[in-house]
Amino acid sequence: MSTMVEAEATVGGIVNDGTLNTAQVQTSKKGFCSVRHGLALIVHLCNFSISTQQMNMSIAMPAMVSNTALPSPANASTERPPTDSQHNWNETLSEFKAMAAMYNWSPEIQGIILSSVNYGSFLAPIPSSYLAEMFGTKYLSGAGMFITSVLTLFTPLAADTGVIFLIALRIIQGIIQVMLLTGQYSIWPRWAPPLERSHLIAIAASGSVLGSFIILLVGGQLCQTVGWPYVFYIFGGIGCVCSFLWFALIYDDPMNHPFISTSEKEYIVCSLAQEDSPPGWTPPIKAMIKSLPLWSILIFHFSDSWLYFVMMSYLPTYISSVLQANIRDSGMLSALPLVSICICIVPGGLLADFLLSRKILRLNTIRKLFTAIGVLLPCVFFTSLFWVRSSFSATVALLILFAAAKSLTQSGAFVNFMDIAPRYSVLLRGLSQIFCYIAGAISPTVSGFFISQLL
Repeated sequence: MSTMVEAEATVGGIVNDGTLNTAQVQTSKKGFCSVRHGLALIVHLCNFSISTQQMNMSIAMPAMVSNTALPSPANASTERPPTDSQHNWNETLSEFKAMAAMYNWSPEIQGIILSSVNYGSFLAPIPSSYLAEMFGTKYLSGAGMFITSVLTLFTPLAADTGVIFLIALRIIQGIIQVMLLTGQYSIWPRWAPPLERSHLIAIAASGSVLGSFIILLVGGQLCQTVGWPYVFYIFGGIGCVCSFLWFALIYDDPMNHPFISTSEKEYIVCSLAQEDSPPGWTPPIKAMIKSLPLWSILIFHFSDSWLYFVMMSYLPTYISSVLQANIRDSGMLSALPLVSICICIVPGGLLADFLLSRKILRLNTIRKLFTAIGVLLPCVFFTSLFWVRSSFSATVALLILFAAAKSLTQSGAFVNFMDIAPRYSVLLRGLSQIFCYIAGAISPTVSGFFISQLL
């Protein structure tokens, strides 16, 4: 994930050895009360909505089907949440049947449905990168936000119509969501000063984490009280509201924003001028293919996304099946790891920017250090789940530690493509999205296959 001189020469990177010359950048408009931080907050809200629409199927799936429970481990102890019992589980399923339709989907079909949102996603990042440059993020991402929210509202109808229609809707929805998530990165080369890049992008990206947290926290409760269709109705409606906010408040360039102050505008322009890499489209394809830093970022995105999609797709089912929690409690317990991400992701970005601005560590070192911690520790915690599966409290504790450590990668590898090639950041983001969604399309399906072999 390092930023190297070779990458600078070929892909278009930061000058010198990966550190920024900050002495030339002066400003009278710093702090969180600024238009650029307000813009990050709007992107945060839209990422929140997209995340809930991606995760709503995972939390609703146990309520939509009648055969999700796995056999209890033979050596499981009696340590359980106070409200958990097989009687409560059966009683909850009876309530679901009375409130909304249930489907007899096999684990293989469930895995396909959970993966379907990613099936066509790897086709969209590169075209959406070019479309964002041609038409602007304001209109491309705003339209995508509205369309995917409307499709979310129609998800219960598609499920009633047939599993093929549901899978097709999820595939279309996934393609549109990728266009939104990829296109929004064209904002940051024009809005994010280099010394604020880590925490501005962290604020925006934390919306995805918060969305996953909220859907897991309240999704099970909604399924149990009013029925699983309302998980799609409520969060689809929130997405429509966010799309209106996007159209009203997002602008592609600070020069065109009607409310930005002159001092802040000058600060952003002067700060970005230090990189000497204005946005443009003449990508050196051959040089990109030979760039080892770029390949390391792409491989990281694939492996990290494999683990993320498995955890997000099956965590509620894992908790309800292995820990014998009812669906409502499994959603709430699944949300706990995301609390630690919400708490740690923005301070992690602030810490990275602090270390860089004070010249305590070089940019290369910061990205490598944060990525190493955010990869190695979560692997240890996640692998340890197998040996503590009989303990409810130990399982939840490891999941929380896993998520907290993983949040540091946002200020490591996830923002590194902005360092090695700010001019082509949208294109590189599109490439990384391809690797992410290939992993997302494969991992839940593979997991569903292995789960079916255990039943």
